[in-house]
Amino acid sequence: MTKTPDSVVRTFIDEHETAFLQELSDWLRIPSVSADPDRAGEVRRSAEWLAGALRTTGFPVAEVWETDGLPAVFAEWPSGDESAPTVLVYGHHDVQPAAKEDGWDTEPFTPTVLGRRLFARGAADDKGQVFFHTLGVRAHLAATGRTAPAVNLKLLVEGEEESGSPNFAALVRREAERLAADVVMISDTGMWSETTPTVCTGMRGLADCQIDFFGPDSDIHSGSFGGAVPNPADAAAALAAALHDADRRVAVPGFYDGVVELTAEERALFAELPFDEAQWLRVAKSHGTLGEAGYSTLERVWARPTAEVNGIWGGYTGPGGKTIVPAEAHLKLSFRLVAGQEVEKVREAVRAWVAEQVPEGIRYEIAFPGATRPCLTPLDHPALQSVVRAMGRAFEQKILFTREGGSGPAADLQDVLGAPVLFLGISVPSDGWHSVNEKVELDLLRKGVETSAYLWGDLAENWR
Repeated sequence: MTKTPDSVVRTFIDEHETAFLQELSDWLRIPSVSADPDRAGEVRRSAEWLAGALRTTGFPVAEVWETDGLPAVFAEWPSGDESAPTVLVYGHHDVQPAAKEDGWDTEPFTPTVLGRRLFARGAADDKGQVFFHTLGVRAHLAATGRTAPAVNLKLLVEGEEESGSPNFAALVRREAERLAADVVMISDTGMWSETTPTVCTGMRGLADCQIDFFGPDSDIHSGSFGGAVPNPADAAAALAAALHDADRRVAVPGFYDGVVELTAEERALFAELPFDEAQWLRVAKSHGTLGEAGYSTLERVWARPTAEVNGIWGGYTGPGGKTIVPAEAHLKLSFRLVAGQEVEKVREAVRAWVAEQVPEGIRYEIAFPGATRPCLTPLDHPALQSVVRAMGRAFEQKILFTREGGSGPAADLQDVLGAPVLFLGISVPSDGWHSVNEKVELDLLRKGVETSAYLWGDLAENWR
């Protein structure tokens, strides 16, 4: 029988799967919990382990990069072809805290295979999804006869993602020249389900703020003064109530300026997904849907900008009554942003709107912490089409499209490097990210390896 490139890839994976899983398990045993200062040494050990594994894979450059916090890992394998595109794969090697007493059925840092599932903290988020590229690139070489990848391949594996990436943007700016790439591939994401493989095409951005309202210089008697002086708790509640109009659109003037609207094709592709709203509500632990008029639930959480009241407090909250006009109240708001929105313009619009809403006699302060910009890759981008084709070969079925309603460090890479961001992940909702009994489906992990093996050649052939 004639061997095809795909059969060579699959045979190579068959022959090396056991060793691959043993190596991944060795990495998973390292409790690289970035949120725990006592485990900073383990995060460093994880970085050093990965750098060594990448050198063993064949990367001629594999380095531990220092930050003001915990270390990252950088690796590079040049193609040798002057016309080859450069791809930067992003992931992270730190993990969430985990302990058996949290409710795990197995020890979280003792990798355990049950059937075709590998249970361990980091199995899906994100060590498994980083590590499948090591076997993928080797399978790519085996199938093509090359001694180096068909693309200039770089990896950046962060050590603080689970702690909010506090030093990541500074690292990317510092090393921008070495990180330069034509496209960024995020392998810290997932698919719709085990039977519905998907590619994510974008993430929303985030801008949040806290507004502190001040009225009387101290709490005062509501009988003697209530109704005659402004109440900061009332001002906070009124502002929160004014945040949306009757159609649940954000009422801040200028908020929607520049928004990239969904195309008819994108809406049709979202509608192809087997979305069960009742099941989604159970996962959301909610009892009904509510959102911007004219959009489906998936469109609202993936492709529309939103505003949420994250917290509101002030005055007396203890048992019984305390009839006062409180001296102060507080409000936390967050705004999820989509492609076309500029963080600073949104902040300016919110500041102007708040100034108009706050009544005379109430002093206020508004503070915006760090923000994340949105990112979106057009459906017709040639690199995205390469991802879709590579996944289609691996899964042998049609690949659908999603977006991500949350936010992440992908935007830092997009902003600094000026490169489009793509997403390649094989995790599924049942993998239990940040929860007990985190696992990865071994059959899907294998599909990730296979996709990686096909991708580099497809990119080199179709995007030069």
